[in-house]
Amino acid sequence: MKILLVEDDAMVADGLSNIIAQTTYKLEHVHTIAKAQSAISGSGIGLIILDLTLPDGDGLSLLRTLRNTGNDVPILLLTARDEPRDKVLGLDSGADDYLVKPFDMNELLARVRALMRRSMGRTQAMIKYGRLELHPEQIKVTLDSETLEIPLRQYRLLQYLLESQGRVKTKQQIIDALYRWDQDVEENTIEVYVSQLRKQLWPNLIKTLRGIGYMVPSESLSH
Repeated sequence: MKILLVEDDAMVADGLSNIIAQTTYKLEHVHTIAKAQSAISGSGIGLIILDLTLPDGDGLSLLRTLRNTGNDVPILLLTARDEPRDKVLGLDSGADDYLVKPFDMNELLARVRALMRRSMGRTQAMIKYGRLELHPEQIKVTLDSETLEIPLRQYRLLQYLLESQGRVKTKQQIIDALYRWDQDVEENTIEVYVSQLRKQLWPNLIKTLRGIGYMVPSESLSH
């Protein structure tokens, strides 16, 4: 799932980019409200991490605009403003969470995971599908309680399809949601990843809808 980081502090942005690169999430970074609006008009944004002090305005204005136009993407505010009234204002303006700088990177990742789970309608960190369990906080997969070694790119695909179970995802939707522009992932690469996952797990876990895309069936329909 794609995270949009709206942050003009290069050190903060670099730190976040480095740590998120080690997770299952894809990060897109912009440093102005104008560029954020352009990025949000695209597809696949699952979470926005938003600084409040930006070169072309206050992040709260972007937050309010999104909420007033019906955009309900989860938003985590990052700010040096630590007064209680600032937190209240941010949350009342439509933010889902609020983190004061400086912050611990592990805490930020925990908050990101919680917001992502909430947006997917899950309350538990673990994703269970039949004999299969995914533990996103550890990037771990178990099948029949045995831990499997699955490369990060394939893991991202597996998690995305399991979280979207019952819904068909095209190859381009998968690329847009999971992989950075500089990772050179093409549609035939997705085919290879799907094939590798089927070999490691089981053949019918991921369904191919020829000419459309891929889907993990809803668990209630898979037995």
